[in-house]
Amino acid sequence: MDWIANLLSHNGKFLGIEWGLWKIIGWLGNLVFFTRFFVQWYATEKHKRVVVPVVFWWLSLIGSLLLLGYALFYKRDSVFIFAYAFTWIPYIRNLIIHHRHLDAHIDCPSCASRCEPNDQFCSQCGGKLKQAEAAA
Repeated sequence: MDWIANLLSHNGKFLGIEWGLWKIIGWLGNLVFFTRFFVQWYATEKHKRVVVPVVFWWLSLIGSLLLLGYALFYKRDSVFIFAYAFTWIPYIRNLIIHHRHLDAHIDCPSCASRCEPNDQFCSQCGGKLKQAEAAA
């Protein structure tokens, strides 16, 4: 069992890594960013088509900001900083677009289901939507 202890803690370093606050932030950023893979894969398998759920964009944003902080304040490496300096822009934009899309949904007057903005009829009860009545 000594070999396990030596593997996990060699010269006072866990897994051979000298740990500190910024090292933990960097690894946390990697972990958060990596979990996007599983989230998107699960959603795609569940729906049997390519799906990018909103949590994917949140994980992207959080992971990239953690990695940008690590690059800026710990590594101070221009290549690493530039790699994450602008990645947050499309993530925030996609979150804004998603939020606007949700706000544009309309309530069915018959069953109170939330319907897509361009729907003419409720997908739950088949009732005519107010938006469709106003257009007619």
